[in-house]
Amino acid sequence: MRVLAIDTALAACAAAVLDTDRGIVASESLPMVRGHAEALIPLIARVMKQSDITFRDLDRIAVTTGPGSFTGVRVGLAAARGFGIATGVPVVGVSTLSVYAAPFLAGNGKFPVVAAIDARHDHVFLQVFGPGGQTLVTPRLVHLGEAIRAASDAPACLVGSSARAVADGLAKDAARPRAVDPRDAPDIVWVAQIGAVTPQAQSAPHPQYLRAPDAQPQNAAQLPRR
Repeated sequence: MRVLAIDTALAACAAAVLDTDRGIVASESLPMVRGHAEALIPLIARVMKQSDITFRDLDRIAVTTGPGSFTGVRVGLAAARGFGIATGVPVVGVSTLSVYAAPFLAGNGKFPVVAAIDARHDHVFLQVFGPGGQTLVTPRLVHLGEAIRAASDAPACLVGSSARAVADGLAKDAARPRAVDPRDAPDIVWVAQIGAVTPQAQSAPHPQYLRAPDAQPQNAAQLPRR
């Protein structure tokens, strides 16, 4: 299977091409907080050229659906859907929380994995995985304190952009984390690998925001209609 993976949900603009017979044949990741829309298409063009695989040769396109930046999630989804419509290649969505957790679940699935992404204002996007990858706490927006309590129950691997904040908040007598990986964006290689095994849905993937937008309509400033 040949998969084009795309991630713009958090602090990177990234793409990779996976050939399951050969592994990752091309990838590129640019750290950035803004500017994904301008950087993504040229980046994909470079990765596709390096892979020596055409869009028509792809079996699917995988894209991160969030949680993450509202703008970043939309940029990646729009590009993936556009390429999918133009080429007829199916598009699958991958959760950023799952991508963060994947390396630890694959390496040693015996321990819980707490995936925590910074959602600002002392809140995080949280998901907790148990042995074998089963979900113990479903994806949700919580206060940082709740994420810290979730990591206190048993020695766990902490991953995501808020992993360090969760680790620092643990009490001295709490179960100490087995690993802390505080990277600001998930590994695009795992987006591709998860995308290759994700069941294809009947409809295009949708964003996983987990919260309402910060920007709200200015109803008080609306002009009266005549």
